[in-house]
Amino acid sequence: MNFRLGSGRTLAAIAAIVFAVTACGSTGGGGTASPGKGTLTVAGFNFPESSILAEIYGKSLEHDGYTITYKLLLGTREVVAPALESGQIDVYPGYAATDLEFYNKGAGEASGDVTATTAKLNSHLSALGLVALTPSAAVDQNAFAVTKATQTKSNLTKLSDLAPIGSQLTLGAGPECPTRPYCQPGLQKTYGITFKAFKPLDTDGPLTRAAFKNGSIDVGLVFSSDGDLNSLGLVVLQDDKHLENADNVVPIMRQAAASDEVKRVLNAIDAKLTTADLVTMNSQVSIQHQDADAVATAWLQQHNYYS
Repeated sequence: MNFRLGSGRTLAAIAAIVFAVTACGSTGGGGTASPGKGTLTVAGFNFPESSILAEIYGKSLEHDGYTITYKLLLGTREVVAPALESGQIDVYPGYAATDLEFYNKGAGEASGDVTATTAKLNSHLSALGLVALTPSAAVDQNAFAVTKATQTKSNLTKLSDLAPIGSQLTLGAGPECPTRPYCQPGLQKTYGITFKAFKPLDTDGPLTRAAFKNGSIDVGLVFSSDGDLNSLGLVVLQDDKHLENADNVVPIMRQAAASDEVKRVLNAIDAKLTTADLVTMNSQVSIQHQDADAVATAWLQQHNYYS
């Protein structure tokens, strides 16, 4: 099972203060809502990316005429999922693989195939009166990065490109990496990559960033939507053989709230959302200290939701 947890992020504790004003029970503003379509409650996990996505979902629905109540920073999946099942909230931005493994109690059904993973997720959600909509191309999952200098030197774009040169490279990640199927063993089995050395550091944390900076590692484990990737000069290599489970962003809803209109609006959002968008927006909130509300509004404006 993927050792990334969908309900916690590296900069969550720092950025939580930024969101305190908009945390729980607030009603959305902005857009050109027309009354009469009903009220929906949009929730988010307790990390910045989830607040951004919840704001994008909520504002797009508000623009379509719904009244939106937010419960941002609601908690971990252990808090958010029961709130959805009980009807306290109507929708949250989920992650296909992590949500599948939560709702199936860690049965190991998730894979790198987002369509199959979402279908299996829905097989578990349906009995609970819930549904996962169409997943986005945007993904927040374990990923492996190199510096832009390394990318340029070796002409790297995808993990397969590392196989011929792995014996010259040092991999850095959390100390559990050599025994986890989605880390060093998976890179060897799926991609045929055998590294010169492994350096135990942390999982997508400050030790990994310092090791990139001082050149003691060539390849490091990160999360694909980290907001500091661009500023650190790091490039995520494409997981072209789908080693990692498909943690694509996907709206998870109560079936009773999932009208054709609501599904149309949210599926349209996910059709436009990219991993690069997540990186940019996470940077704006966690590093540049912008509000999730403003960042979500700007994204919607860029995609012609507001004139």
